[in-house]
Amino acid sequence: MYATDFLMNIRRIIKLHESLLKEICSQYHLTMIEATIISFLHNNPEKDTAGDIVELRMLSKGNVSNAVELLIQKSLLQRTPDAADRRKVHLSLLPAAKPITDAVDTIQKQFYEKLFTGFSEEELTTFHILNQRLMENMKNAAKGDR
Repeated sequence: MYATDFLMNIRRIIKLHESLLKEICSQYHLTMIEATIISFLHNNPEKDTAGDIVELRMLSKGNVSNAVELLIQKSLLQRTPDAADRRKVHLSLLPAAKPITDAVDTIQKQFYEKLFTGFSEEELTTFHILNQRLMENMKNAAKGDR
């Protein structure tokens, strides 16, 4: 049952995050993937390519490509070719996305408050240490699968 409980908990966490993100979708007339891309770029400025989004959010390349096009058409996102590698294209949020990123910050705060209600500072520190170890273990497991 431990594995089932653990996996159910992960799914519930994802559902909570998605439900909060849906509020942004309806407020700003975005699809879930568009809101996800804006949120990702806002929270991960060093990861700014469509490939980064596909890899780290585990989304389909085609869906990300279509959503990026729509965000560019909505004047929320721009592409910039990489100076050193012309095959690489960087994505950046435009000033028009600021109200959306402000809303992302608000829902992130709500998400963490709901998720970590009742946790002490020590428990939060322990959680972050253990979460880092889990991520490292998953990276290593993924390397072994290839």
